[in-house]
Amino acid sequence: MIGLLRGRVVRRQPPFLLLEVNGVGYEVEAPMSTFYDLPAGEEPVTLYTHLMVRDDAHILFGFIRERDRALFRTLLKVSGVGGKMALAILSGMSADEFGLAVQSGDVAALTRLPGVGKKTAERLIVEMRDRLEKFDATVPPAAAPARRSGGADAEAVDALVALGYKPAEASRMVRAVFQPEMATEALIRAALQGAGSK
Repeated sequence: MIGLLRGRVVRRQPPFLLLEVNGVGYEVEAPMSTFYDLPAGEEPVTLYTHLMVRDDAHILFGFIRERDRALFRTLLKVSGVGGKMALAILSGMSADEFGLAVQSGDVAALTRLPGVGKKTAERLIVEMRDRLEKFDATVPPAAAPARRSGGADAEAVDALVALGYKPAEASRMVRAVFQPEMATEALIRAALQGAGSK
């Protein structure tokens, strides 16, 4: 099992990133919460990882915080929640916000996440409520790095589609918050926050 990687991010295309570790490139899927906290330059980064083995692929997931990985692994134990949905949950809201939604039984907040219907939201509330005390909810979210990227709007739409939104919906979300100077990660964050506030 690969539990941790430390190296240099050489490519970012949410929700995928390529991490070079001692000359080896690891393709990693990560939630937007991890992209927001990645260093903008060549600084090394440490990712806590989870390896999912399927018949057709080995998929490596990466997280900037160990508690995000722990929450991801707990989400996978919920019936009907796979890796893609767990990533979408961690991309659409912080661990703190998720914990609050579960503890307060806020079905509406959870159904705003891509791929989460009413039944899944209710199942998340029932199955996750007793497990959330394991997670430390005191770490504040870090600010998104200010990084310029060409075609940030197109990259943001692609990332939202990869997270489960329909292309037309993803385009509408990005157009609603787009500003030319915004980096891709900031644009995705604003689009997700805009969707969550409705």
